[in-house]
Amino acid sequence: MSFSEAAVRLAGMAGALLGWSPDQFWSATPVELGAVFAALAGEAVPPPSGDELARLMEAFPDG
Repeated sequence: MSFSEAAVRLAGMAGALLGWSPDQFWSATPVELGAVFAALAGEAVPPPSGDELARLMEAFPDG
């Protein structure tokens, strides 16, 4: 399957299952999309550790 074929398939799934617009799909990272589909499949997605959360909060402050 080519990249474009896979992207069209994933975009369709994101729209049908998640209600995402094309902009929301293209703004999501592959990790985000994978995490959402894993959660829908009932797979456990571990939360970030305290250290990772602190690193993210430092890298992306809210203001």
